[in-house]
Amino acid sequence: MSILTLNCRSSSVRYQLFDQEKKEVLARGMVERVEIGDSYITLEAPGRVNCRKESDCPDHRAAVALILQTLTDGEVGILPDAGPIMAVGHRVVHGGENFTRSSLIDDRVLAAVKAVEELAPLHNAPNIAGIDAARALLPHIDHVAVFDTAFHQTMPPHAYLYALPYEWYEKYGVRRYGFHGASHLYALKRGAELLKKRPEECNMITIHIGNGVSLCAVRNGISIDTSMGLTPLEGAVMETRCGDIDPGILVFIMQAENLSARELDRILNQKSGMLGITGRFSRQRDVLEGAIQGDRGCRLALDMTAYRLKKYIGAYCAVVGPLDAVVFVSSVGRGEWPVRELALEGMEAFGIRLDRERNLLGGGENHAALVSADDSPVRVFVVPADEDLILAENTAAVLAGEHPAEVPEFF
Repeated sequence: MSILTLNCRSSSVRYQLFDQEKKEVLARGMVERVEIGDSYITLEAPGRVNCRKESDCPDHRAAVALILQTLTDGEVGILPDAGPIMAVGHRVVHGGENFTRSSLIDDRVLAAVKAVEELAPLHNAPNIAGIDAARALLPHIDHVAVFDTAFHQTMPPHAYLYALPYEWYEKYGVRRYGFHGASHLYALKRGAELLKKRPEECNMITIHIGNGVSLCAVRNGISIDTSMGLTPLEGAVMETRCGDIDPGILVFIMQAENLSARELDRILNQKSGMLGITGRFSRQRDVLEGAIQGDRGCRLALDMTAYRLKKYIGAYCAVVGPLDAVVFVSSVGRGEWPVRELALEGMEAFGIRLDRERNLLGGGENHAALVSADDSPVRVFVVPADEDLILAENTAAVLAGEHPAEVPEFF
């Protein structure tokens, strides 16, 4: 059984074709610059030369159609037609409180996803567009929604509620939801494997680093707290998102700059974070490279990023209890060694001792690495991001009827 996974973003679609029976990736790639112009698709498949093809994609339907066309292309494709694709797993960033597990998509589920679109406008809108496109192009197979928020539905009320009027929670669902659930679940499962333990036996802090950054406190294999909140804006310093700030700043700046709510939201999500600090770099790779080369703005952004991570790690050590591991999930890998070094510096009191040489060399696109010292009571691992594997596994579980009602029983 082949499962196609789709991670639809505002201007790109990441896809992967997974053979569930053989547990093998058959192909993966990206459609870039969707709705922008000069769109193109990449295709990587084991044993084949990587492919790149330019093709206009004015919307997500065109992007999904291009993916199917490329996978079945007589010259570069790996399938004779779309017949072997038995299901599509869709990443959905925000599921609100409606979903504690991955779910088969029907009109009711899609309506519930659309109902919380305003809580993650940069993410749910393209997620929905991808679902609509794939259901139209592949109407006779099952489609499954894998929610970022589902993994964090095990948080207790004292962790997910805000000290705001309680009726806001009752009327509008204002609470902490958390995101990057598939990535944190992957980090937990991969970390447990490296520790040679079962996931439910593990206490960890998992850290997802990418365009967005989030941390998760895991006790006995379940999420008990996470850094992102009602939206993906809260928490760590990110590439273009501000993370934690004094809420009073918002009122002050709206009045001082005569900003509308929409204008302020755009600044907080798209013009803050590392971009706001440096004034020119929105990609973490560029900031790290600039910091190493001595750029003062980049160094400040790096220091602020690492300091915020350090504070969260310390806080989560307090709430989780004795740690087994800290697991960094990264799409950048080796290039992020300065962030890890600064964030974990001086953490010996928490049982965390980094090995500088291992950290400098460790981590890569295709393998996990131990970067803690041999005498460190808490292990520190760097694992490559593989959210797509979780999308495929959860999709297969839903189709097999094996998905339980509670997130902790996923394992």
